[in-house]
Parts: sequence; structure tokens; C-alpha cells
Amino acid sequence: MKTSDRLHALPAQLRLVADVLRLPRARLRFERAVNPELVERTHALFTSPHPRCPLVRFKSLGVALLDLRAYRDSAAYLQAVGRKDYAGYQSRRARAHGYRVAEIDRNDYIDDIHRINTSLAQRQGRPMDPAYAARAERFVAVDGFRYYGVLDKDGRLAAYCDLGIYGDFAATDHLLGYKTSDGLMYLLLADIACRLIDEGRLNYLMYDTYLGALPGLREFKKKLGFAPYRVRYSIH
Repeated sequence: MKTSDRLHALPAQLRLVADVLRLPRARLRFERAVNPELVERTHALFTSPHPRCPLVRFKSLGVALLDLRAYRDSAAYLQAVGRKDYAGYQSRRARAHGYRVAEIDRNDYIDDIHRINTSLAQRQGRPMDPAYAARAERFVAVDGFRYYGVLDKDGRLAAYCDLGIYGDFAATDHLLGYKTSDGLMYLLLADIACRLIDEGRLNYLMYDTYLGALPGLREFKKKLGFAPYRVRYSIH
């Protein structure tokens, strides 16, 4: 890059640094008691150097978090995200179309999960990982994970989320659904948030990061109440 180009780019870089410094901070606690192997492996991943920026930890800047403690109950959360096109509104639309959320045994929906995984060749502008093309013969439930699905009015699986609980926070793992305009993905994540808020055990719900996400996905997270944070982790 020429010196003039570097100087031209500098204000944008400074704005990015300033934006990062203004991010609210959160401390997330891993707890080995949940599942020692899972927790230690995930902690090592989240605190490893970022593949594109080794000076930054992998899950430390711009992490998309929903502060579960900010809501006295699930009704307060749904009210906060209740404006038109936000998660509460979209969830009501999905329920009106006959969708509902349930904890599932993935082995009851092996074919449905495979159909969802292969329903699109690309998601968020990126080719699907080839691993999703393989049909699972059997799923093994992992201690510390919960498995949620959106069922349509005929009981078919339309979307699913594997949710890891690692300590005082939970994080989405696999999260996929059919591409529709029915609001079912809003329903899935909003329902999970409502359950966690009413349980009152966890502080945060994590949904990957804002950094690197396309504008549409960032807007989706915003409408669910997620915001970008600077995160530090501890493990106990």
C-alpha cells in the first residue's frame, strides 16, 4: 500500500479502534463442573489467537451477547423487542403460522435435520461446510448441551439450535433453518432467550460475533436484543 493510501485509510482505522474501545465489557465464566472436557476445549478455542488477527483473542471483540439479567422476566424481554419487524413481532407472526419451539431429541428428526442442512448451497454469502451434506446415522447428546427445534403445524422440524451451556453463559452452536419469511428463526432464538431469562441461572446468551458478519445478520442479531461486547473469560 502506498503511503498516501495508508494515510487515507488511517481515519477509518482510527474510527474502528475508537468503536472497539467504546464497546461495553462483559466477564464470562466457564465452569468445569458442567462438563470438564467440553468446557476446557471451548475455553481454549475462545481464548486462542484470532486466525486473521493473532494479537486478538478469537472470541473477545465484538462478541454478540444478550444480557439476560437486563430483563425481569420473559415478558419484559418480548416487550423490549416488540416493535415491528423485531423479534417479538416476528415471533408472533411465526406462531400465527403454526410454528412452536420445543426441546428435542435430534434422533427423532435425523431426516429433517439433513433436509435443513442441505436446503441451501450458501448461507450468509458463504458455501456451506461440506460436513453438513452428510446425513447423520445417530446423534449423541453432550452433557452441557440443550437441543431446541422449531416444529411446524404438522410436527416437522423447520429449524434447530444446539445450545451449549458453559458456566454463567450459554452460546449457540449449530443454528440452522429453512429460509422463509415466517419469522421462525426469530421465534427460535427469542424462545430460547425467554426460557433462559425465566430460569434465572445464566447471565448471558452468546450468538457468535458481529465482526465479520454481513449487515443482514448483524441486523438480525440487533432485532433479537444482542449487542457487541468486549469479553474477558475466566475458568473455574
